[in-house]
Amino acid sequence: MRIGLLTEGGYPFASGDAGLWCDRLVRGLAQHEFDIYALSRSRGQEDSGWVPLPEQVGRVRTAPLWTAEDDGLAYGRRARRRFTECYGDLVGAVCAGPDAASDAESAHLADRFGNALYGLAELARDEGGLVGALRSDTAVRTLERACRAPGALRTARQARVPDLLAVAAHLERALRPFSLDWYGDEGLGAADLCHATTGGPAALPGLLARHFSDVPLLVTEYGVQLRSHYLALGPDAAAPAVRALLAAFHGRLAAEIYRRATILTPGNAHARRWQERCGADRTRIRTVHPGMEAARFAEVGEAPDRADAETLVWVGRVEPAKDLVSLLHAFAEVRKERPKARLRIIGAPVGREGEAYLGHCQVLAAQLFPDEAEGVHAVGDNPVSFEEIGGPEAPTLPDAYAAGAVVVLSSVVEGFPITLVEAMFCGRATVSTDVGAVVEAIGGTGLVVPPRNPRALAEACLALLRDPERRERLGAAARARALELFTVEQNIAAFHSIYLEIVSRCPVRRVVLDEAGAPLPFAAPAETHVPVHWTGRTARVLPRGLPGRAAGGPVRATPLTAPEAAW
Repeated sequence: MRIGLLTEGGYPFASGDAGLWCDRLVRGLAQHEFDIYALSRSRGQEDSGWVPLPEQVGRVRTAPLWTAEDDGLAYGRRARRRFTECYGDLVGAVCAGPDAASDAESAHLADRFGNALYGLAELARDEGGLVGALRSDTAVRTLERACRAPGALRTARQARVPDLLAVAAHLERALRPFSLDWYGDEGLGAADLCHATTGGPAALPGLLARHFSDVPLLVTEYGVQLRSHYLALGPDAAAPAVRALLAAFHGRLAAEIYRRATILTPGNAHARRWQERCGADRTRIRTVHPGMEAARFAEVGEAPDRADAETLVWVGRVEPAKDLVSLLHAFAEVRKERPKARLRIIGAPVGREGEAYLGHCQVLAAQLFPDEAEGVHAVGDNPVSFEEIGGPEAPTLPDAYAAGAVVVLSSVVEGFPITLVEAMFCGRATVSTDVGAVVEAIGGTGLVVPPRNPRALAEACLALLRDPERRERLGAAARARALELFTVEQNIAAFHSIYLEIVSRCPVRRVVLDEAGAPLPFAAPAETHVPVHWTGRTARVLPRGLPGRAAGGPVRATPLTAPEAAW
């Protein structure tokens, strides 16, 4: 089958997000043909080039989200009236807020938002673009009327002109995929299935392919886009009116994506709960855990005795959300009972904030643990070390996990805990805070404590440091669980099964004509999806949306051979 793979800021760009997962998926499903439709986030990302693509990638089409030239289109009177009506319904549903007085009113607002969204898409297709209209004074005035209308959000009614301009600019950016030429029979309309690798802008082309050509849509979310927007719109990021309106818009958009997708595949129960809260039908949700390469950790996982029995290891990106401060205070409690214990913090800081946080943690470690020496003539040493992968003590990631008997995760915010799963592949016992999908990942193979609780974290670490046999049992169970649930192979097999399920339940209907110009029944038997070269002449396939009547001379359909006739 032909898969339209939709990405945002990711594959096939070399500096993209989730590129490794997409590459493994495409390479692992070599029996299918992939067309990639990628939205880029910056010029630097486009300049970084693409990763090497396998043969099953038929074509790649890219478009920037970070910039868009004014299309210079001059709408006629009818088109302007049409835009004002559709855009007015869209922002009217947004300004009504995320909560309605009743279920009926909530359903009405959802339908109003969806109909306005597709109305704007049809206008963009008919007129050749939507960028200029979304940037026009008409758009700002329409938004202002919606904010001042009776029943609008109280915060929206307080919006000033700068707030209205900021919201209108954000909506224009979010709706840029509407102006792309991806939706005809030479683009996404020719796909058997659209697979959006994240929600938000990446799923919009899939929504339009579904609307224009009935192509089924699969949406995968390993990180919930709606949650990311909520976190990005903090008090310091924008005015209250801007935050309220953009939160309402992204909430409505996420709900429409979840409502129209044929199947949703969250990467964990945490993402699944977000989707269900936004109205996703749980019968259409299939949890597919991220796939990770187990072979690189096999040597460490099969030799757990390499670990230092008195060493705790933390691995990850150094940033405030990881709460290394609580970890250092917890380690101070551990040292009171285990004076020979050591803590190795292995990871690189993220941005300037991460560098500042790393410096703060290093100062705190120096205060809590003055350099110690075994004698008066020895050089002192701090029991806490800060390292990076590639250093002399941890040349590779598996070596980092192999360095300690217990791997610790102290985060206060976490999505799917990749580092925790890597530790499980290495057969290490773990102590983690109960955030994100941690409990779902480890099951019963590790100890879990509340976040921001150094004492509980210390007690859990001490429980494992005191009991080597328990560490060994938990480590073996963790490795078995990781090999069962979190490998690349299970991830690819799950998506292959879901692809077949979607296409079998929601086949794309293409009109095939016989030599008399009449629709030909059973023109596309199931075996035509097998990737082989068929002989004979091809039946005429009409673009979807055209009448089932031959335009021109008759074209003979491919005659059935004996084996085919048996079907």
